[in-house]
Amino acid sequence: MSDEIQELQAIADTIERGEDAIVVPEEMLVEPEKEATPINKSLYAQILSMTVGEKLKLALRGNRDARALLIRETNRLIARFVLKNPRLTEDEVVAIARNRNLDSEILREIGEHRLWPRNALVRLGLVTNPKTPVAVALRYVISLGERDLRHLAKSRNVPAAVVSHARRVLAQRGKI
Repeated sequence: MSDEIQELQAIADTIERGEDAIVVPEEMLVEPEKEATPINKSLYAQILSMTVGEKLKLALRGNRDARALLIRETNRLIARFVLKNPRLTEDEVVAIARNRNLDSEILREIGEHRLWPRNALVRLGLVTNPKTPVAVALRYVISLGERDLRHLAKSRNVPAAVVSHARRVLAQRGKI
């Protein structure tokens, strides 16, 4: 597996330098003009037929629609490279943090990122997502507001450690 990781990292490095020969359709690289355009079904079909290298380039350079599809890619490495896309917005990161169908490693990367956890919605998304690793979720419980803590303390959709930590934080604040 480490050989595959090294190979994909080498491909990613050549893409970043602009020295790759991988061709991806231009419409997948340009951001759509409208914010709420539905994802084109043919885009999904095109991505399914792509090679790993093409998907990797699309993950690093693709538009919002392509990123939305590639973050759900079964190959975890492709999904990780979506997080390295410089055009990834905070709104997209919030949606990713809330997505319960993603791999826990993606959520861990979001939690360990330097900037994204500064956004309260990202922290809330991570804490309330049952797939978020417990250590990451516990780190952000204390930063939640009283209303979110009360909701979390009653939740059955998150690990018990997170629920008990939320109750402890509420007790410390004198809100129970």
